[in-house]
Amino acid sequence: MGEATARQDEQTWLPHSEFERIYGPLRPLSPAEAKDVLAGLDVPWWVAGGWAIEAFTGVARPHEDLDLSVFRRDLPAVREFLEPRFHLWAAGGEGLLHLAPGRAMPDSSGQVWVREHALAPWICEFLLNRDVEGRWQSKRDPSFSAPLEAVTWERDGVRYLNPELVLSHKVATGRPKDDDDLAAALPLLSPEQTAYLATFVRTHAPGHPWRSVLDRAT
Repeated sequence: MGEATARQDEQTWLPHSEFERIYGPLRPLSPAEAKDVLAGLDVPWWVAGGWAIEAFTGVARPHEDLDLSVFRRDLPAVREFLEPRFHLWAAGGEGLLHLAPGRAMPDSSGQVWVREHALAPWICEFLLNRDVEGRWQSKRDPSFSAPLEAVTWERDGVRYLNPELVLSHKVATGRPKDDDDLAAALPLLSPEQTAYLATFVRTHAPGHPWRSVLDRAT
């Protein structure tokens, strides 16, 4: 959401103003507000994206959206919890589809956008995370899986994706704000977290500008 179109393709970015002209306004919740909205949801959820970096670094940054994550297997429970109060839309390669109660989630869609109704702003999106026998699986590197507790951390009752994993997702986008997130987070990463990110870049994006920065940090 935010700069992205409804396509799940990191190469098709729209400016914030153009996004809103096409899809409608964005008024994202904060993680604390999401905690209140999701109180009583009996499946794990966690915050990814820029909010997770801000929580880790303490460096305030603008936020055009709120990326929440759940396991894809838990989507029925999320829908049952949210549908009485919100309209849900599947977002994927074929665009947006209203997930009216009872309508099947397309296999090609990996996100669910949430708003109260057609005249209300989008408040968040859910990224649907695959799992391997209950273990979190990396979208960017499906060979890597780990217990959810090992790839997330918690503060004030909100669980966040680990910063090195958030940054590994940002490798594909190449936006100035992603460079800012790396600059804010890198001095605070543990040696193990830095090594993971450096290895990820060397393996999956060897020509990326971050490689020289991470090589110097390891």
